[in-house]
Amino acid sequence: MTETLVPFAEATERYEPVIGLETHVELGTRTKMFCGCTTGFGAEPNSQVCPVCLGLPGSLPVINVKSIEYTIRIGLALNCQIASWCRFARKNYFYPDMPKDFQISQYDEPLCTDGYLDVEVDGETVRIGIERVHLEEDTGKSLHVGGATGRIHGAEYSLVDYNRAGIPLVEIVTKPVPGTGAGAPVVARAYVTELRDLLRSLGVSDVRMEEGSLRCDVNTSIAPRGATAWGTRTETKNVNSLRSVERAVYFEIERQAAVLDAGGRIVQETRHFHEDSGTTTSGRSKEEAQDYRYFPEPDLVPVAPDAEWVEQLRAALPEAPSARRARLRAEWDLSESDMTALSNAGALDLVAGTVTAGASPADARKWWLGELARRANEAAQELKDLPITPAQVARVAALVTAGTLNDKLARQVIDAVLAGEGGPDEVVKARNLAVVSDDAALTAAVDDAIAASPDVVARIRDGKLNAAGVLVGAVMKATRGQADAARVRELILERLS
Repeated sequence: MTETLVPFAEATERYEPVIGLETHVELGTRTKMFCGCTTGFGAEPNSQVCPVCLGLPGSLPVINVKSIEYTIRIGLALNCQIASWCRFARKNYFYPDMPKDFQISQYDEPLCTDGYLDVEVDGETVRIGIERVHLEEDTGKSLHVGGATGRIHGAEYSLVDYNRAGIPLVEIVTKPVPGTGAGAPVVARAYVTELRDLLRSLGVSDVRMEEGSLRCDVNTSIAPRGATAWGTRTETKNVNSLRSVERAVYFEIERQAAVLDAGGRIVQETRHFHEDSGTTTSGRSKEEAQDYRYFPEPDLVPVAPDAEWVEQLRAALPEAPSARRARLRAEWDLSESDMTALSNAGALDLVAGTVTAGASPADARKWWLGELARRANEAAQELKDLPITPAQVARVAALVTAGTLNDKLARQVIDAVLAGEGGPDEVVKARNLAVVSDDAALTAAVDDAIAASPDVVARIRDGKLNAAGVLVGAVMKATRGQADAARVRELILERLS
């Protein structure tokens, strides 16, 4: 059944959207939140568990201090107030992926509150208020087998993997964001993008949305323009890509406008996002408050971060991604669109590393956004996952600048490096790929090309010097692309003058 929608432009002309985002971030600690189990991704199901993270009787949790540090660093980077005293609470609910039937979380006393993150959208700064940053443990993961959707409805049976249960999880909750109008979907995506870059720069998480270490719940509501109250919100759960964050807001605005236009009312509920269609469907109602029966966790003492320690963490924060982009843009003399292209391709850190290794910004951008981006697309990989380092790319650029390689040979070198044949210099030596610029070595190939193309020779002697390109191409082919093209042209013109 196709749901009725109002075209987006029409919907945002008559209704004002308000968005809010709840982002869950798995921290990159070596061990879990309250036990010593490892947190590595991709292990055999239920192989990284113990009595504590399984909630077996008699087991007691112990706080992972690194998770406290990481959460404070996140709060500081988001301009939050850091609590001088807070504590954990038990959030009670019954679900198959929660082995204890309660989750150790933070309730009315979070570690970080009242911050903000500025994002750039179409050249303007939008300030996103941060309500709270709190720390909890992640749940397990359910796998529903059979059926068409991969969800519990229609499945033949379900399996539960508790490897993820107990991994430190930070929840970052924004304040409602009104006033963005038709830009609401783009603002939502820009916020999650900037937040992901910030978390990555802090080194607190790998923020891989495809692996679930960064998950986003997207809240959307609309109200008639000029209304004094905001509309009823829906919560689209576990959106797992930046593009999908934008699409979820876009679809909900169109859907909610159609409901209101038809005289209906928006139901406060969770919704599921479908990657294939860009649509959302109803999950469960949230019109009545859930009674999680929060109470202070009796097995953990309160947390009271030392003020001096907090200031040490503040002083050690790295340069914010937005400040770094502005600095590099000025240093590299790039336009805003050039810098956006680098960021969108995930190439900024790689280009910066290549420049640090000695390449010019132009050469670094050329190889990462050109040849290497193509290789990554062909392999369905991210740029950073290609088996080549910024230092190796810088060396390839240096060999081209020195005249040892031309672009064609450089591409062969990159192919070999990606294939694991060694570094650029090893490949050049092993494959004998260096440019041939010695006149003695080139003369025979030039003479053969001249002898084989008398018609081209006649055109050159008639003053049509552009025709020399045909002979240059023949020499390049004969030398397997290793000739110095500029020197070949000079020799051809010398021979025919």
